[in-house]
Amino acid sequence: MRSGCPTWLRWLAVLALGWSAAFACLAGLPAAYEPVVLQPTGRPARAEFDLAPLIERARREGRWLYVYLGATDCPYCRRYEAFLARHADELAPRFARRWLVVELRSELSVTAERLYLRAGGASLPYAAFQRSIGDERARLLVYPSVWLLDAQGRPLMQMPAGTGTFETVAEQIEILQLVQ
Repeated sequence: MRSGCPTWLRWLAVLALGWSAAFACLAGLPAAYEPVVLQPTGRPARAEFDLAPLIERARREGRWLYVYLGATDCPYCRRYEAFLARHADELAPRFARRWLVVELRSELSVTAERLYLRAGGASLPYAAFQRSIGDERARLLVYPSVWLLDAQGRPLMQMPAGTGTFETVAEQIEILQLVQ
């Protein structure tokens, strides 16, 4: 018995699935920034990211953490990542001087209630993590988000969240230099 769907339409669906998987693989910070990519554990109930080993590494290396929370299906994340790719020649060396770049790979379907972060002992939901490190931003989860943390996991400065944060090279450099 034949399906009511023409063969060409089935092939088109297969191609579309393949393309969407390929684009998800391309998502993320450009390689020029040498990001340490963390995939979440604890799926599907929650998405947990353990920052503790990277905080320890930053401490050993005398560096700070540039923690980027992006979603593979987030158009605003792709926009920021494309900005970084376009300006890698100028920005990547500035990141490399002081920053250990950490990319937390998530998805838009991961809500604040399901996002957990561990920076020391306990694994905390997003809002509790924000409070625990003294982050004064609104407790709403926004993609993309960036934290600038010292080698003890404390914020170096309060950061805005979401798109439009770093629209120019000059703005990104100010952030890296901790200019409020």
